[in-house]
Amino acid sequence: MIEIEQFPCLSDNFGVLVHDEKNGRTVSIDAPEAAAIETALSRRGWHLTDILVTHKHFDHIDGLAPLKDAYGCAIAGPKAEAEAIGMLDEELVEGDVYKAGSLAFSVIETPGHTLGQINFHCPQANALFAGDTLFSLGCGRLFEGSAADMFASLEKLKALPPQTHLYCGHEYTKANADFALSVDPGNDALKLRADQVLVLRAEGMPTLPVTLEREFAANPFLRTSDPAIRAGLGMEDADDVAVFAELRARKDRF
Repeated sequence: MIEIEQFPCLSDNFGVLVHDEKNGRTVSIDAPEAAAIETALSRRGWHLTDILVTHKHFDHIDGLAPLKDAYGCAIAGPKAEAEAIGMLDEELVEGDVYKAGSLAFSVIETPGHTLGQINFHCPQANALFAGDTLFSLGCGRLFEGSAADMFASLEKLKALPPQTHLYCGHEYTKANADFALSVDPGNDALKLRADQVLVLRAEGMPTLPVTLEREFAANPFLRTSDPAIRAGLGMEDADDVAVFAELRARKDRF
């Protein structure tokens, strides 16, 4: 049996633990805050064996050193950011599969937010761990990569099975919904998701995970070919990358 524990870290990060009951392996996706991760481990009675790092930003790696000291866990992450992260036992590239017992995490290189960011797809858990590449109803800010880089990265994620559950690095869905409605106001799937998000947040509940299928229907950054979005932007004849770039620029100013 595979279990996933998601919990808040820092101001708006998510911590995520993936546990294989059969062999006792517990994998943390990133390490935003050691104390929050240790509390979650203690609550579930799990021992941390592995950490998979998506990218180099401090709010995803700040807990690496104390967790390594406490648990002796293996740490793996993007080869392209190994020097910046500094604690990797294994350096990962596109196409690698990280094995944690019976758990298998396929590595997908997703440059855009940073040039070296990677995502992890775990079929046994029916989950995508997207770091700061894809958010519910949004995508990561382009700190290092280009719009073309991020568009290509999202196209890779769109090829995953629609029933895959999306886990990502931050609770940004309410703000993303507000922007998405400004560029795709007639989208019924988006309006339904935005209403759900309001209820969840009012109840203090997380808005994740969510299936990729729902994101494909509601997330404007995955819908650059949609005629309604293009018409609203006045970009009916533009290519998809140009539409994506305009959406990202508008979100940055929103």
